[in-house]
Amino acid sequence: MTEDENDCPIEQVRLTVPTTDDPTLPCLTFRTWFLGIISCGVLAFLNQFFGYRQNALTVSSVLAQIVVLPMGRMMEASLPRKAIRIPGTRWSFSLNPGPFNMKEHVLITILANAGSSSVYAVGIITIVKAFYHSEIHPLAALLLTQSTQLLGFGWAGLFRKFLVDSPYMWWPATLVQVSLFRALHEEEKRLKGGLSRLQFFMIVLISSFSYYIVPNYLFQSITALSFVCWIWKDSFKAQQIGSGLKGFGIGSFGLDWATVASFLGSPLATPGFAMMNMLVGYIIIFYMVIPLSYWNNWYEARRFPMYSFKTYNADGTIYNVSKVLNQSSFSFNQEGYDEYGKVNLSILFVLAYGLSFATLAATVSHVLLFHGRTIWEQTKASMTNKFGDVHTRIMKENYDSVPQWWFHSLLIFVIGLALLTCEGFGRQLQLPYWGIILAVCLASLFTLPVGVIVATTNQGVGLNVITEMIIGYMYPGRPLANVVFKTYGDNSMWQAIQFLSDFKLGHYMKIPPKSMFIVQLVGTLVASSIYFATSWWLLTTVEFICDPSKLPTGSPWTCPGDDVFYNASIIWGLVGPQRMFGNLGLYSKMNYFFLFGILAPVPFWILSRKFPKWKWVRLVNIPILINCPGPPVKPVNYNMWFAVGMFFNFVVYKRFKSWWARHNYILSAGLDAGVAFMAIICYLVLQNRNINGPEWWGLEVDDHCPLANCPSVPGINVKGCPIIQ
Repeated sequence: MTEDENDCPIEQVRLTVPTTDDPTLPCLTFRTWFLGIISCGVLAFLNQFFGYRQNALTVSSVLAQIVVLPMGRMMEASLPRKAIRIPGTRWSFSLNPGPFNMKEHVLITILANAGSSSVYAVGIITIVKAFYHSEIHPLAALLLTQSTQLLGFGWAGLFRKFLVDSPYMWWPATLVQVSLFRALHEEEKRLKGGLSRLQFFMIVLISSFSYYIVPNYLFQSITALSFVCWIWKDSFKAQQIGSGLKGFGIGSFGLDWATVASFLGSPLATPGFAMMNMLVGYIIIFYMVIPLSYWNNWYEARRFPMYSFKTYNADGTIYNVSKVLNQSSFSFNQEGYDEYGKVNLSILFVLAYGLSFATLAATVSHVLLFHGRTIWEQTKASMTNKFGDVHTRIMKENYDSVPQWWFHSLLIFVIGLALLTCEGFGRQLQLPYWGIILAVCLASLFTLPVGVIVATTNQGVGLNVITEMIIGYMYPGRPLANVVFKTYGDNSMWQAIQFLSDFKLGHYMKIPPKSMFIVQLVGTLVASSIYFATSWWLLTTVEFICDPSKLPTGSPWTCPGDDVFYNASIIWGLVGPQRMFGNLGLYSKMNYFFLFGILAPVPFWILSRKFPKWKWVRLVNIPILINCPGPPVKPVNYNMWFAVGMFFNFVVYKRFKSWWARHNYILSAGLDAGVAFMAIICYLVLQNRNINGPEWWGLEVDDHCPLANCPSVPGINVKGCPIIQ
């Protein structure tokens, strides 16, 4: 197969993915399993361990992708090649079947990827034990983590024809790993005076590694620099305008790759058109709608912090959940609620929920209008065995597909396991059997439209809000039932999308599909078990974990991500959507956002049909445009993400396309890997022993804008804020 026969319709794929294959290379070798399971376990432990800390760190599979290469080469050089026969069978295997090849490396990375993907259900265990101070049976907790992770296999099997085989579903993020695999394995001729891709990667990695000691250890304030606050130290408005962590972030920036990529992913791997949609939406929402809402005091917005995702009482203080929770039955206390008062939210939190309603509705509308015909044609093509581009043809010619009954059998088994988990153990999880069935139906309904968005834009929308709302109306006053339903509905869909993304990586790298399936299944079981074990260990050994008011000074175990999860359980589960967004609540008008979301893509679809030469119209993606901002991303993250992404995806891509093709994704991988290596070494060698950086104002993980999060109306008394007279 030559490059001239590359008929893939996506230019970035043509520039990045090879069109050659060697079907004789061994895949599921001893080296694959040994290095893969170790990588999976280590990443699962590290990600859960760091996930509870103030500066949460996500260690991506890129780290394992780099480390295992020299280990694989070492095993190739040292292990015996003699075949080992399994007693009593005809099966045999070799510890060393030949040179360590790229396909083994890909499968090891897929196993590692299972360890780097968070387990959403662990959040349920955390809020039960650390926030609600209640108990959960350890076996029920383990089965919950396993079943919620495995359920996605069923949806992945149902939709892989559309989201993997179709050349138009190109999964931009996978191209970063494809570039890195090629840089690590392919021999290339270095241009005179230039660098090979591997040399370039090593230079970036070493530079990123060396520099990251500054924002991670010596000068942590450099992650968010907000000069406007420093100039006007006593002005509420100036600090709200300038703060990159608590305000609008005007003029705020960070000199830290983690600030750029930690929440939104690498901007180098996001297509330019998707970034433009996000930028337009961000400007409209964050710099027009939110200031208008806040300064006009909609929903008493000025009583509360502008940029906050907590729940509040009407007097501006944090909502005291114990007043409205019946601890014995773990359910809603109506008398306490009537006496204490309604739940209030910051204006950003209110609009974030409204926009999430609109985003979900717009996703369905957009996919049906803009991709409905493509999906239908792909359905007919799959029925008649007409396949897309060169990569799909190679896979169909050289490898057997995974039988559908594998996926169907696993789906039925896992649904049964989920029913056992929720109906058994004295119904500790509160969710009845019909809730599981409904969550399963929602996940199957939305996997395809959300998958289309992710596969074409590298950005996605979640079902967390709509699942919370549905079960909140149907089964109110039960916080655990709400978060369990959300996890089975939302998390299983995202697991399916993760599996499909891995299948697409295997598709590009020409990995046998059955090998991919087996590796993903094993990796999911190993990773979810270690995530559970790590969380259970920390929750039962770290005193006052997740409670900053009781933790010793300087303790990192503050659980910022789980705090958002906990507040969502209050809003949707305990108090319920009817008392928040229904006729009994303060925010019923937010429901109009559903109608807005359904209708918003229609004008652009009409324009695209009426004026087909207007190419920009088809690039307007309403679900992406209105899908920001949201927790826990801060304005400084958006500022830096847009700045870096626009430069590389527009300036460099257009003016230096050959450089972009060779180096863009490798640059992204090198920056990620350098940050991850330094963060781990810093923790293990220094921070783990309470050896922190020099004590000075720059060591704080803050932008030094204390007034930005204070109420701006007279008479509100909040700890740490001056009272306006």
